[in-house]
Parts: sequence; structure tokens; C-alpha cells
Amino acid sequence: MVLKSPHADVTIPDGNLAAVTLARAAEFGDRPALVDGPSGRTITFAELDRLVKGLAAGLAERGLKKGDVVGIFSPNLPEYAVAFHGIATAGGVVTTVNPTSTAEELARQLKAAKATRLITAPPFLATAKEAAAEVGIEEVVVFGEAEGATAFASLFGDPAKAPEVAIDAANDLVALPFSSGTTGLPKGVMLTHRNLVANVAQAKAALAVKDGSVAMGVLPFFHIYGMTVIMNLALSEGSTVVTMPRFDLPLFLELHQKHGVTHSFVVPPIVLALAKHPLVEKFDLSSIEILMSGAAPLSPELAEAAAARLGCTVLQGYGLTETSPVTHCNSPENNQPGSIGVLSPLTEARIVDPETGADAPEGERGELWIRGPQVMKGYLDNPEATAHMIDADGWLHTGDVATVDDGGYFRIVDRLKELIKYKGFQVPPAELEAILLQHPQIADAAVIGRPDDEAGEIPVGFVVTDLDADAVKKHVADQVSHYKQLRDVKIVESIPKSASGKILRRVLAEQDRAG
Repeated sequence: MVLKSPHADVTIPDGNLAAVTLARAAEFGDRPALVDGPSGRTITFAELDRLVKGLAAGLAERGLKKGDVVGIFSPNLPEYAVAFHGIATAGGVVTTVNPTSTAEELARQLKAAKATRLITAPPFLATAKEAAAEVGIEEVVVFGEAEGATAFASLFGDPAKAPEVAIDAANDLVALPFSSGTTGLPKGVMLTHRNLVANVAQAKAALAVKDGSVAMGVLPFFHIYGMTVIMNLALSEGSTVVTMPRFDLPLFLELHQKHGVTHSFVVPPIVLALAKHPLVEKFDLSSIEILMSGAAPLSPELAEAAAARLGCTVLQGYGLTETSPVTHCNSPENNQPGSIGVLSPLTEARIVDPETGADAPEGERGELWIRGPQVMKGYLDNPEATAHMIDADGWLHTGDVATVDDGGYFRIVDRLKELIKYKGFQVPPAELEAILLQHPQIADAAVIGRPDDEAGEIPVGFVVTDLDADAVKKHVADQVSHYKQLRDVKIVESIPKSASGKILRRVLAEQDRAG
């Protein structure tokens, strides 16, 4: 049975994502659009509009053409939004990269995305230059200034000369984040202008971001949650965004108090800190109206504990990189803690028995399928993976197992896909397994996620080897970002597999629980 959203349909504006996001910038004028939390440096809406157009003009003068891909390898800064929307205005595509990536990981993404330019921040310049050299990118741009790189400020041209690029919103890409989907290695997720504009329109009502709100921008803009909900939705509604380059609890709390944050967009580990950490008592957080959690499951008990302590509404939503991301969300008016809420406007769903491919009986578990304007165009240069993820009728198979009640509220109860979610970040087991098997003393390996109260899940390796666990951990840690590192290693005699050679991860999970 096709399940429909209870929300009224919304209108999806046509055109360039940047133009839609900044359509009311003149109206908001001198109001702060972006505030750098650590320094207080501020960009107003009028300045943001001018800077975005100036960057687009400068990039066009330097030869950026429609469809050219530019990498942004940086933590959250006000200039991140300038770069993202300036590139979009010029008709370019942004591939956003986790700044904790190693040079090897960065180079792999830049090469897959066919990036022609790279923008970074001074602390990450050495890694950026190493990756750029490997891929053949000649010029690396840096926010601020650093020796051996082009200063971001030197890119700007005359805002009045910003190019007017013809955009086919339904087909032209604007963002190319990378995701592992339901299985395998990271793949480029092709998101069009229409995908992201649609998702802003879809998420707007439930999240109650409004003219004059103050949003906390600690969730990374390279991640689809931060990109869509904070950098696009909040700014489009006239909300001031206070940015943080990384999560630091004392500064996080201080900025809420200092700037009167009304909408705090977070992940479950931050909700846990807000609910239980004693430091919270030292700050005035009474301005918070909405605490919005996503990217990983949030228990009803933790949501209610945070709501009681802060005196605010705690909401949970759901989505994937491949759905721009929001497909479900609770709202202040209709909120069921523990659920991911109801379907977003213009979004359809099915709950499907993974064994039969038929719709599951009412109230029963099944794989969640999604269809709507926020569903990606596909995976870059990977039609096979695209066909595995999106069927011929346009249904995206999430790999998550869900139930839905008679009120239309969905709950995620299990996962078919192999992906591990560590503090909201994707950790593909296949990637870690490939790295483990590179070692000549490792005969076989498998990686699973272990439930963890703080992180959601932690990566755990099962390894057939004569190495000790610390040596195995170091082998992986030397090649991956911090969030992908193995938190535990079990040395085993063999890896359980099916007759076809597929790793039996459920067997390993049972062994892990028993141990």
C-alpha cells in the first residue's frame, strides 16, 4: 500500500538553489546571516548576497563553467556558505568533503567527482595539497590566508557581473556529497537544484524555522543534514546561523546563551550531553525552542529527558543523503518521541517485506521505501548501484526496517543495510574490510557495528590474523578519518559466511553480544 503524507502539498520554487535560498536577502538586509561562533565575525544577509554574487562573477572570470565540480574541504565557517552558494550561482557543482579525511580519502573523492578546484581552510592545507597533487588539481584555495595557496578573498569579482546561468533545476546538479548507500564503498550522490530546493520547502513547516530565529550551526555543512536544514533552510527563512568548526561542549553552551539560539540542530550524542552533563546547569539555555535530532536513532527516554531539562520541544526526523535528506519529521504540534514522525509533504512511502517484495501487512515490519521530489538523480557514474537503490517505479529502497502506526507515525526498528552510524557519520564496513585485507598478515576480516549509548554504534573488527588487536587498530587508523577507526578488535579463527561467500554479520553481532 502506498502511504501518503498527511501534510498539504507545498510549492517547489523553480531555479538555482542559491537564488532560491537568498531570494529574501534584501528584505533581511543588515540582520546577521552567519556568525562565526569562536570569533564573532559576522556576515549580514545583504553582505552574503553581495559576496555570493561576487564570488560567482570571479569564478566565471577564472573559467569556471556550468557543471564544473569544486571540492570544499573545510569545517563550518561563515565563508563555507559563501563558497557553496557562489559556486552554485556560477552553475558549478559542490562536492563536500569531511575535513577529517586523510589525503588518500580526499584524493579518492576528488578523483571520483572529477573536481577541477579545491577550497580548504589553513589547518587542512597540507592534506588538501597532497590530495590535489595526486589528482592533478593545480590550484588550492584557502579561506583566509596561508603560504602556498590562493587566498579565497582574491577570487571575488564585481557582484553586478554575476553570470546568469540557465539552470534546468530537475536535471542540473548542484551538490555531490558521498554516501555508501545500503552497501559498498562511498559513491557520489547526484543532487539537483530541484532536489535540494524541494527538500527545503518540504522541511520548512515541520521545523518551524522562522524570520528572526537563531540556529546553531555545529552540524557539519559537508553533511547533508547541515547542508540542507541549516545552510539552506535556516538562511532562506531569515534565521541567523551561528557556526562552530567542531563540537566543543563548553563553547556550544556558551554560544547558545550568548546568541539566544532558538533552534539547535543536533545528533543523539549531543542530546545525551544536554540531558545529562553537569556543565549544562551553568548556562542559560532558556532561549531554545526546538532541539532537532537526526542522522541516527534517538530513544524516547533520552528525548523526554532532554526536553524536561531544557524546557523545550525535542523533535526527531529521518532521511538519507540520497533523499536530500528529509523524508520524515515530527513537528511541535504533532510529536511522538521515539518515532521519526510522519511523511514530509509530497513524499510517499511503502513498507515492504524484504523476502517477498510485497507490501507488509498493516502494522508489520518491512523495508522502508521512499518516493518524492527529494530523491536523488542517482549515483555518479554507477548505474548498477543506482538501479539497486532506486527501482524502475522511482522507489528508493532505504535499507532500513520500519513500522507505521494508524496515525501515520513511522519508527525505524532495524537495518537491512550494512552501514554503521558512528555519531551520525557513515562508516562503510566494506571500506574498512578492504583496508584490513591489505595487510599481508591478515587472512580475513569483517566489520560490524556494536550498539553504543554515546556514539549510537561503534565499528568492531573481527580479524583472522597473528597480529595483536592494537596492531590491527593502528593499521586501520593510519589510513582513515577518526570516526572510521576500529574501537574494538576481536581476533578469530574464521569469519562466518554464507554458501555464496557473503559475510554473515548477524552471526557476528550475536557473537559480539554473547562476548
